[in-house]
Amino acid sequence: MPKVIDKELIAACRREERKAQNELHRLCYGFLMGICLRYEKNKDDAAALLNLAFFKILTRLDQYKDNVPFEAWAKRVTINTLIDEFRKKNKDQHQFVESFDHSLPLSFMDFNEADQRFDAEDLERMIRDLPEMSQKVFNLYIIDGYNHKEIGEMLHISEGTSKWHLFTARKTLKERILQITNRVASVTL
Repeated sequence: MPKVIDKELIAACRREERKAQNELHRLCYGFLMGICLRYEKNKDDAAALLNLAFFKILTRLDQYKDNVPFEAWAKRVTINTLIDEFRKKNKDQHQFVESFDHSLPLSFMDFNEADQRFDAEDLERMIRDLPEMSQKVFNLYIIDGYNHKEIGEMLHISEGTSKWHLFTARKTLKERILQITNRVASVTL
């Protein structure tokens, strides 16, 4: 999260002062790039999406209400930009639903144990490796706090399909975490 954005900086950006815009970009870059990287696997593509989102932030500052934390507003604009670009990219592509095997058993795992065996970067990499739609649903639901109805509307899928993608993402992540913990456990024994 960037440091709290000063209202005077926002006012200067509204006056289109280039120095203020550069400062706002510098302050928000890491925070907003983190959001973009959750939704886009390729760093160059994530940077391009960040630039598009930041352009929208700057050009829509008149819509920003001072009683809302700027960071929350900027996050919302960025996520909406990412979803809009995802829709454009997939508008003409045929969507398909991956099949999954209900018979795969998932054993109980102590997440404290898992936490000791891999770090946040491993988990981020696992999330980025999910199929594109499952990754987006997982991020929107788990990380950004949207519900299935909102996700369905954003991604033009049904609530049931959103739930299925979340189920699949969680199941895939659990399996990968188990693989890592089992691999590490067998090496340490």
